[in-house]
Amino acid sequence: MMSTRPDKMSDDAARAMVAGLDNWTMSADGAAIEKTFQFKNFGAAFGFMSRAAITAEVLDLHPEWSNVYGKVAVRLTTHDVGGLSTLDEELARAMDMMATSTGIKPAGIKPAGIKKAE
Repeated sequence: MMSTRPDKMSDDAARAMVAGLDNWTMSADGAAIEKTFQFKNFGAAFGFMSRAAITAEVLDLHPEWSNVYGKVAVRLTTHDVGGLSTLDEELARAMDMMATSTGIKPAGIKPAGIKKAE
């Protein structure tokens, strides 16, 4: 059974949607929303990306993103409708929630068998 994909948002609906999100911005071309997340370290950033990837896969919405150390730059658009849809908003909100819980480094935990270069 094939699921129904949402329609592309109107420009007005897209502007209203991004206004209701936490620090997301509309792309210059108006076809996507963008945000850069900053984490304490690479592990936290990669953990966030792994968790977000699972949600993205469930939604069948695949972000355009890049990672450098603790920074993850994200661009969301629904490629098959040629712009923004309700799926982008859903994933953006989920990513915001994940980022809040991922950014904390547990005290006293060190990876086993890994020594820091001297």
